[in-house]
Amino acid sequence: MFEIAELGHTLKKSDYDKQVPDLRTRLLTAQQEIRQTGFPVVVLISGVDGGGKGEVINLLNEWMDPHYIQTNAFDEPSDEEKERPKFWRFWRTLPAKGAIGIYAGSWYSEPLSRHVHHEINDEQLQMDLMHIKQFEQMLIDDGALIIKCWLHLGREAQKKRLKKLEKNPETSWRVTSRDKKHLEMYDDFIDVAEKVLSETSTGASPWLIIDGTDRHYRRLAVGRHVLDRISRHIEQRDADKRVIEKTAASGVINARHNPLDKLDLSLKLDEKTYHNQLNFYQGKLSKLARLARQKKRSSILVFEGWDAGGKGGAIRRLIHALDARNYRVIPVFAPTDEERSQHYLWRFWRHIPRAGKITIYDRSWYGRVLVERVEGFAAEYEWARGFSEIVNFEEELMRDGIIILKFWLHIDQDEQLRRFRAREQISYKRYKITEEDYRNREKWAEYELAVNEMITRTSTQAAPWVLIEGNDKKYARIKALKSYCEKLESALG
Repeated sequence: MFEIAELGHTLKKSDYDKQVPDLRTRLLTAQQEIRQTGFPVVVLISGVDGGGKGEVINLLNEWMDPHYIQTNAFDEPSDEEKERPKFWRFWRTLPAKGAIGIYAGSWYSEPLSRHVHHEINDEQLQMDLMHIKQFEQMLIDDGALIIKCWLHLGREAQKKRLKKLEKNPETSWRVTSRDKKHLEMYDDFIDVAEKVLSETSTGASPWLIIDGTDRHYRRLAVGRHVLDRISRHIEQRDADKRVIEKTAASGVINARHNPLDKLDLSLKLDEKTYHNQLNFYQGKLSKLARLARQKKRSSILVFEGWDAGGKGGAIRRLIHALDARNYRVIPVFAPTDEERSQHYLWRFWRHIPRAGKITIYDRSWYGRVLVERVEGFAAEYEWARGFSEIVNFEEELMRDGIIILKFWLHIDQDEQLRRFRAREQISYKRYKITEEDYRNREKWAEYELAVNEMITRTSTQAAPWVLIEGNDKKYARIKALKSYCEKLESALG
């Protein structure tokens, strides 16, 4: 259940002035500890119109070092935001590790408002809240601290506050027609708000309800709550991490069957058949891609596979059929310093396509359960929870109408070695071969185990893995083209 600060409380200005210096000092000290410890802090300031949200946010920026605070305010989504999943605009603004992100309006605003205006029913609200809890839990599992404050006002107090603001020429601009309409709907708003707060107040991210009537009291209440949550998080962080490691690691289940073993790597196409089918499917894809653009259905294609497995060649044959203005190929390498300071999915959210566009990932978020797992770049408890996080991520994209297709290009070890040596003989392909490629061959069995488990645990009915027999490049390229055409035909009807 959510926490409730003392209601109806007032504070004399003299008492407020005495307590502020110490609070500011302790907040600045806590902010330094956040930077040294390296975890992100997300602060949500929500509540009733006129409850002092803007004033409190300004003070938090004043009391702490604003260099390491980013304040985000959200209103109606822009055209760019409307063409992407609803959480896209929030992922883009998440604070880096060691920084604080303050949100005026957040992922709660839209479902709350839409329910009050009868645009969604109780069942749809519950679904939205479930997705919010999944989102917050994903951030918490990655070490983030989420602090949620609700500034409350009674109906009469809100009415009085808005009148006072409207009467003053210096503040009248802050009272909008929407604020007045919300006052008329006060009871409905509070009923829905209570449901939202109750459903989304968890042990890891509880809501604090603060009486916003007295400005001195609400300022100190928010400041103290932020300080208290940060202090407790720092104290509990190491202990919580040990618990997470133990529970998450105990849930790891290796694949009991090996889907890769079922592939027939002897499949091949002769030259004539290949060129006939290449022309046919590229022509078909060109038409389907234009139709998808007209219908504003975007696509995300994921290419994974062994080194020298043929990902680049398959991508090149695919984009030959597309308008270069409507797609982007995103090659995924080791994360940059900026990307390492964020949740591992952050860098992939940045490239989610607009409606009707196509994003092609040459390697992807599956690195969390492949290379990061095998090479030890992610702890076991981190990559173990990656399976469910990735499935939830893809489901969120598909709920927005995005078409997802995931390819694994499979070759055997002998074919890989042959391709490595062939590349070394061609001047413009030599750059593709490194010592790391040969070193990775020594871990073939470990990677194979990880791939089989990845396929088993992340192949869903809506987004199954397309396993491609890749020893013959011509066969692999045609299967990728054909699979995308079939997926588009099914999605577009």
